Amino acid sequence: MSVAPPSTIALQDRFARELPEMAMPWQAEEAPDPRLLVLNEPLAAQLGLDPAWLRGPDGVRFLVGDRVPDGATPVAQAYAGHQFGNFVPRLGDGRALLLGEVVDAEGRLRDLHLKGSGRTPFARGGDGLAAVGPMLREHVVSEAMHALGIPTTRSLAVVATGRPVRRETLLPGAVLARVASSHLRVGSVQYARATGDVELLRRLADHAIARHSPGAARAERPHVALLEAVVAAQASLVARWMLVGFVHGVMNTDNTTISGETIDYGPCAFLDAFDPTTVYSSIDTIGRYAYGNQPVVVEWNLARLAEALLPLFSDDQEQAIAIAVEALEGFRPQYAAAWSRGMRAKLGLPEGLDDAVTAALAEDLLRLLQEGRVDFTSFFRSLGAAARGDAAPARDLFLDREGFDAWAQRWRALGPDADAMDRVNPVYIPRNHLVEEALAAAADGDLGPLGQLLEAVSAPYDERPGLERYAAPAPEDFGAYRTFCGT
Repeated sequence: MSVAPPSTIALQDRFARELPEMAMPWQAEEAPDPRLLVLNEPLAAQLGLDPAWLRGPDGVRFLVGDRVPDGATPVAQAYAGHQFGNFVPRLGDGRALLLGEVVDAEGRLRDLHLKGSGRTPFARGGDGLAAVGPMLREHVVSEAMHALGIPTTRSLAVVATGRPVRRETLLPGAVLARVASSHLRVGSVQYARATGDVELLRRLADHAIARHSPGAARAERPHVALLEAVVAAQASLVARWMLVGFVHGVMNTDNTTISGETIDYGPCAFLDAFDPTTVYSSIDTIGRYAYGNQPVVVEWNLARLAEALLPLFSDDQEQAIAIAVEALEGFRPQYAAAWSRGMRAKLGLPEGLDDAVTAALAEDLLRLLQEGRVDFTSFFRSLGAAARGDAAPARDLFLDREGFDAWAQRWRALGPDADAMDRVNPVYIPRNHLVEEALAAAADGDLGPLGQLLEAVSAPYDERPGLERYAAPAPEDFGAYRTFCGT
């Protein structure tokens, strides 16, 4: 696919055109002194955008929304959401804009979206801005998730604006240019339902079907098929999170996508020591979104989606509820199957092994990991060496070495495949201490550590000399870790 010169960038406005009730035309605030911090050149090329032009002054202005192509109609999207269990009927893009949609090299429609571009009518008292640190965090973590094969929004660029942002202190401001299959959320459907306009709800659901589940349009009950598709996508997604130790941190319904992509890398992090009760978010004081709660929370969010779609299932309320319940019942077995399949691969076990055997072995292992506060990523990577006959790297992570030995004897009897394990157990993830180190350096104008971290996590399964520190657990003096939303 050839890259487009700036004069021919084609930004479609399908969302704004088809759902004007949910799209408020708006413009980004002008950035005083925009400066490109990081550009995802492979993604730019995939979108048909010229990386060289994006690095130039006009391209940088485009990436912060100051300079948009003729005919483009940036909009702030309306949506609702349950935030920590409390329903808010009108949230929306308080500091974000959908510039439009582009067709990528594979013919897929992709949203081009800005975060931190200034106040909108949905700002709810916020300043509409974003700081450099949180936007670079989203860039690193979303690209790491993509490299791990986990469906995700992606960062095209982070641009410093030259405008300070007041949080606990004054911080340098930034805009993130983000790419997604769409920004449709459970909260989008909740918003349409809350308006009481069933035809708007129907148009939104049909838009979602066309965008993400075209096969549902041919189903006997298209809107039920849409719900079933979202249930399947989210069951697969959260299983993948659990298998790599990812903690999202703010799993509100407005952060649960219809596409099944991970969105909103605010107070997110990866597990160090394995503990299902782990919470990294500074605002999650009750542990609602703890690592171990994530499957339950996703199922709860999907129930809210089903509630919002009820008028499209049947005119009879009881029948509509029965249909929704039946669709939601697919979540647990689909999640369990995805998790079991993934855990079997992490342990290098053969295809066709009984799920009950895998589950029992995995549960006993996770109990040992939790009791020993063993580093999650390091253990699974070192288990590949154990499958080759060198048990020491894995065994030495435990205090209860006899417990590990007994478990490992059961595991080895099943004939684990070390090479297969290395293909699914990463060496490198965005370890929390390394992310903080890179963000601190970037705040002082040094992007070198950020680039080195990106190099490591962009090929997470390929062990490379010179990157040993990127595979090592956090030092003991790193202490307890907390992350913040950045708003």
